[in-house]
Amino acid sequence: MQRVLTLGYSVETTALPFRDLAYVFIAAITGGLLAWRLRQPVIIGYVLAGVAISPLTPGPSVSDVHSLELFAEIGVVLLMFSIGMEFSVKELLQAKWVAFIGGPLGIVFSILLGLGAGHLLGWEPTQGIVLGAVISVASTMVLIRLLVDQGLLRTTAGRVMVAITLVEDFAVVVLIVLIPGIAKLDTGYLLVRDLGLAALILAPTLFLGAKIIPPLLTRVARTQSRELFFLVVLAICLGTAALTSAIGLSLALGAFAAGLILSESGYAHEAVGQLFPLRDAFVAVFFVSLGLLIDPSALFSNLPVLGVMIGLIVFGKFVVWTGVVRLFGYPFATAVPVAVGLTQIGEFSFILVQVARNAGIIGSEVYNATLAASLITILLNAALVRYVPAALARWRLAKQGRAVSPQIPETGRPRDHVVLCGFGRLGSGIGSAFETFGVRYSVIEIDPDLVGTLRARGILCIFGDCSHSNVLESAGLRDASLLIVTVPDRDRAWLAITNARRMNPTVPIMARAHLREDYEFLITAGATEVIQPETEASATIIRHACGHYLMVPDWQIRAYLKSFRDAMDS
Repeated sequence: MQRVLTLGYSVETTALPFRDLAYVFIAAITGGLLAWRLRQPVIIGYVLAGVAISPLTPGPSVSDVHSLELFAEIGVVLLMFSIGMEFSVKELLQAKWVAFIGGPLGIVFSILLGLGAGHLLGWEPTQGIVLGAVISVASTMVLIRLLVDQGLLRTTAGRVMVAITLVEDFAVVVLIVLIPGIAKLDTGYLLVRDLGLAALILAPTLFLGAKIIPPLLTRVARTQSRELFFLVVLAICLGTAALTSAIGLSLALGAFAAGLILSESGYAHEAVGQLFPLRDAFVAVFFVSLGLLIDPSALFSNLPVLGVMIGLIVFGKFVVWTGVVRLFGYPFATAVPVAVGLTQIGEFSFILVQVARNAGIIGSEVYNATLAASLITILLNAALVRYVPAALARWRLAKQGRAVSPQIPETGRPRDHVVLCGFGRLGSGIGSAFETFGVRYSVIEIDPDLVGTLRARGILCIFGDCSHSNVLESAGLRDASLLIVTVPDRDRAWLAITNARRMNPTVPIMARAHLREDYEFLITAGATEVIQPETEASATIIRHACGHYLMVPDWQIRAYLKSFRDAMDS
């Protein structure tokens, strides 16, 4: 008689977690695609996908939410591990004072706001502290995505925001250590013990990174086996996380420490590259699992808590961060965009509220309100980052009695010139060429610091959004000989082209398409010519490779490139 080894469980039972995991990945793909189509952060799609397949909502659902907890925990560990590997001291030093001092200061003020709000709601002080901690950290992933989309990543405000969020990422590690001990404030030595243990884990990382890990990774790298290298990296991550868990600290702290160890070696970039697919998969499981725990009906029963959280995140944090950034000498025009960019919460707030819930500090009402507040504030933040800084700056200029477009010559607006929308890397290169060839041009730019720099150089520069008709008018579009739109945001580019075509039907318009799919979109808006950077890069490589190295006749290259561009544009 044959014997079947079952390890104590039936085939039917073991199939359920895999079926649930398949549901989660299918839901994550669907939600992520919808979020991408709507130009929203994919984590919103993941969480909403979790709500859709939750046992708490009608329709197909997972059979056991708890069976996914291990996979979600792996997602948190891998996320913190990658943050540790990418932790950049150089980026922090670009805005060192506002980051190292202002960052913790803003977090402390946010926690005080939460403590005050909790008191008004009749909560225990520990619950108010957790509320403040949860609202204090913005989503780095969401923020960087918005800054890239708006072309603001390399501005002064963009650098300050990134530096502050890097400090917040590190602060999350400390908060993860502290939150479980907050529940036992009557034995405050536990907090000191936890911080001491955390220091004992983090302090040796530099030594390990310099003495032990690089030689080990060098030996493994010499085997030229990607599989062995990946397994060693994964073992370092999970082993360090298991060590911290065994001594009573969080898995996330250990994973972050492991990331710091690898960041001190020369192999961090390769490790990050190999780990990203696995990390992204399990992080998606984490966000979907958060959605699984949301009870939509419970959200409406906790409207006071939800309203307080949104108010603290949007209005409270705006005031806090505006004040903190101004305190370090930055102008109002920089402080406002920084404050606006930080008025949202995301993935690390989810982790903190989960830690607090597991420690028994908060209940399901705060947990659900946190998830809902995150979704709402991320959606609001996408609009606020685009419109509020420009609107407030225009209001401030008007209040001072200056027009939106100062420094227009008294003789009138320029004529027969080029209007250049955007002065980033692409726009500045075009402007440099115009100066070399003696071409007169005006610039429309939304970064106030860059506007001041260009005006100091004697360049006619208009502060504002190029999609607004009055800003185009101020730049002299009606009498321009050419309009060039270089902004990466296709919606702003579409509005700029549409308004420009209405104001000056005959002006030639050149536009930059960020993606190939945007080509037809901008042509339909009225662009005369649309340039797609990847297409031009491909054409340049083809021309140099075939002409300089492969000796293909020049006439054949020209004919091919014509057909190549026609195919790309079709």
